[in-house]
Amino acid sequence: MASTAHALHILVKHQEQAQDIIKQLNKGAKFADLARKHSTCPSGKKGGDLGEFRKGQMVPQFDKAVFSGKVLEPIGPVKTKFGYHIIKVLYRT
Repeated sequence: MASTAHALHILVKHQEQAQDIIKQLNKGAKFADLARKHSTCPSGKKGGDLGEFRKGQMVPQFDKAVFSGKVLEPIGPVKTKFGYHIIKVLYRT
């Protein structure tokens, strides 16, 4: 079982906006560009890059999505106390 992951994410306030971003990604939009444009998280300036983190380091809903979802495909929207996340897992180790 993976103990670390490297992920990108886009954080928005509304589920509808998150779903729209997923549609754009599915049509070929670049994750980093959309993160810079829409994410309310400071990581948005870095294309949504959260770097590598350990299992249990993030809020439970986010953690579960990262460690159980597909790698290199958009996951979400995932609701947490911060808003709605679109997540892209780069790798798990």
